[in-house]
Amino acid sequence: MKRKKPYICRQFQLFKIMNRYETVFILTPVLSEAQTKEAAGKFEKILKDGKAKIKNSEFWGMRKLAYPIQKKSTGFYQLVEFEASGDVIEKLELAFRRDERILRFLTVKLDKHAITYAAKRIKRLAENA
Repeated sequence: MKRKKPYICRQFQLFKIMNRYETVFILTPVLSEAQTKEAAGKFEKILKDGKAKIKNSEFWGMRKLAYPIQKKSTGFYQLVEFEASGDVIEKLELAFRRDERILRFLTVKLDKHAITYAAKRIKRLAENA
């Protein structure tokens, strides 16, 4: 016997909740500056293709890791803040797992306090630049 799909109102199918997220990923230190920019651009393109709005993107440069990852003690850090629906996060993290240039990544949903802190930090960075 074939199961029927539950009825969902059409207006709710078109409506997707946009949450604010922040993701930090570490790229392998053997890349050149052009390669790191290309890798970061690739992941921002995945977000844009998923209809995400990128609020802020920062390149933190090469930093020492707390512990060795894949026998590497340093890595290039990149931060991206964006608004997106939950299905975009799955696509982004799948791309992170498939890319061998990524050492680690972490995506966090921001609450209201983190959003206000991020806005203050962006404003402070704009004043200093």
